[in-house]
Amino acid sequence: MSTLGVAGIAFVGMLALIAIRMPIALAMLATGSLGYIYLAGWGTFLNYMKSTPYYLFSNYTLSVIPLFILMGAFAERSGLARDLFAAARALIGHMRGGLAYAVIAACTVFGAICGSSVATTATFGRAALPELRRYNYDGGFATGTIAIGGVVDLMIPPSIILVVYAIVTEQNIAKLFQAALIPGLMAVSFYCIVIFLVVRFRPHLAPTQPKMDRPERVRSVIAVWPALLVILLVIGGIYSGIFTPTEAAAVGTVAMLAVGLLQRSLSFEDFKLSFLQTAETSAMIFAILLGAEVFDAFLALSQMPQKAAELVASSGLSPYGIMFALMIFYILLGAVMDELAMMLLTLPVFFPIVTALDFGMPPDEVGIWFGILMLTVVGIGLTAPPIGLNVFVVSSIAKDVPITRTYAGVLPYIGADIVRLTICVLFPSITLVLVRWLN
Repeated sequence: MSTLGVAGIAFVGMLALIAIRMPIALAMLATGSLGYIYLAGWGTFLNYMKSTPYYLFSNYTLSVIPLFILMGAFAERSGLARDLFAAARALIGHMRGGLAYAVIAACTVFGAICGSSVATTATFGRAALPELRRYNYDGGFATGTIAIGGVVDLMIPPSIILVVYAIVTEQNIAKLFQAALIPGLMAVSFYCIVIFLVVRFRPHLAPTQPKMDRPERVRSVIAVWPALLVILLVIGGIYSGIFTPTEAAAVGTVAMLAVGLLQRSLSFEDFKLSFLQTAETSAMIFAILLGAEVFDAFLALSQMPQKAAELVASSGLSPYGIMFALMIFYILLGAVMDELAMMLLTLPVFFPIVTALDFGMPPDEVGIWFGILMLTVVGIGLTAPPIGLNVFVVSSIAKDVPITRTYAGVLPYIGADIVRLTICVLFPSITLVLVRWLN
């Protein structure tokens, strides 16, 4: 059997294992190992596995993942999400759709600390949904807004998915964070435009609320200033070059812990649970990275990436035509597959193709640009039917809202994401302007 045939069978087998609920890491590790053994033999495979896990996990860059997760865990358990939503509600909650704007604003700030889309969705599902329902917001509109608010977390640095992309493709994490900022702010702006249009044409979805008095607004804003300082410290340190992303994660974690302790909002039990949550999430991500590393090595032996690149090169499509085709493929794939699995499975094949195309930019800029496009598509996959992990998370909290109504609530936001994706594909300079300016 040809090496490409072996690679094809391995892909199908791995997808079948994932479909029957085998953990993604184990599915990739098992099929990658069997394929590697078939093509290179037991001896070569054992020699490869003797050193690969050690060199993979001892990578200094990987330490940024548990640090950012721990910083987000401290922020979540110290009640920061609740305080952020309360501050945003105090400032803009009296506007038509004001509480929906408040969710997006609070998710944006919280995303600069948390780094996990699903964690942000779950946190604001608990912190914001009761308030939205108390003020008679439509259930589908409320849950849809919370689900899409978690997507903002992907684009506002630090983003765990973006860190994983940087490690897998050997890109500069700081430059990726810089590139993500403007598309992230575009996402926030587009979501606010969607809210404005929805409540304008369907005002019954979001009744207006009485305006809070000035002292209450001031108290709400003062309550979150320490968290804002932590965000400024982390993001400002990375963008100014004072900290590397790993150093910024360590500084931010210690600062977030100090804020929680000084405000007495982080108990010893919360402290322990934060470390446990970090260990569980980090172990899951590291296991997936090992499975992806073995599967990628098998694909390299099968020469599938090279053959796919040759096939694309002979297709006659322009570079932008190929990019649009890849984005459409990712949107379809993201609707039925976990975002991390989707990224790790396809990058070994698609990343060499993209960086070899002529977009009038150096390959390193193409790699950064492609990473931001992938991040946008991952966000669409987190909310699009039939899976939409963020939708499932918020639906598990809002049990009285049918999931179909939540899907209906996120559809206008998905439309805005597709418009934003198209703009970022057609105008790469939007993504790369900060990278070029700051480096």
